[in-house]
Amino acid sequence: MAQALCSHPRNRDALSDSSRPSPSTRPPPPSPSPAMGYTKDQLLARLQELKVDFTCYDHPVVLTVEEQARHVGHLGGALSKNLLLKDKKHRLYVVSALAETKVDMKILSQRLGLGKGGLRMAPEENLLQVLQVPLGCVTPFALINESASAVSLLLDKGFKSKQTCYFHPLTNDVTIALNSSNLDKFLISIGKQPAHVNFEDAPAVGKDSPPDLAHLVPSAVPNSSVQPVENTTPTNVPHQNNVPKATEVKAKPKVQSKGPETSQSKVDKPTNATSVENLVNDV
Repeated sequence: MAQALCSHPRNRDALSDSSRPSPSTRPPPPSPSPAMGYTKDQLLARLQELKVDFTCYDHPVVLTVEEQARHVGHLGGALSKNLLLKDKKHRLYVVSALAETKVDMKILSQRLGLGKGGLRMAPEENLLQVLQVPLGCVTPFALINESASAVSLLLDKGFKSKQTCYFHPLTNDVTIALNSSNLDKFLISIGKQPAHVNFEDAPAVGKDSPPDLAHLVPSAVPNSSVQPVENTTPTNVPHQNNVPKATEVKAKPKVQSKGPETSQSKVDKPTNATSVENLVNDV
């Protein structure tokens, strides 16, 4: 059984100040170039600059919600599934929903004004070249990359009612916990106005009932002529210890920032599924 290095932020003691590098000696994270996406550490540094309250948990690499739940599920936050979808005109959409939310791609396609079969799973090349993350790492945080500026983000309205939500911070061996308000704060800082959608709604679409989500269709196609994401040396971030034990998983926190309170997410492995049933099974 894999062991997760994680714990709930309320159940840990911070390391002494002497164990942390001085701000004056802490090297700043390198600035990402258009051909190289943000790293996890650069993202966390950005969140700290924004004074976003978050916690990170280290764990083994996970590709499904079920795998992620084994490591952080006992902490009480809301798991999520994240999909990268593509329409017939090659425009891209990140759909981020609670794990239990049913997302019918045919209905969503109609609500966007794309017809019943207007959406499908995006290929792996789009993950690497546009979001600049590998398989299993789709996340709202990937929109920080300049290459993803034309990608539309649809967030589950259900996130707003959760105290804590889990997402991967550009890598699927770490889970970041924050609330919906702080996620929105981050998105606004990168020029993305949060759009919260009730994915289980199925409003009629017709001559007298225009698509209610048509305004969320991207106005441009992402430029995919960028290089795959590369790893860089991690920056120094606050570490924590003293971890509580879960029923089957030992946990120990890695990172906690200082700032307002926050919420959860998960990553979906892109597949060629076109139905919600297959999508959820893949997740």
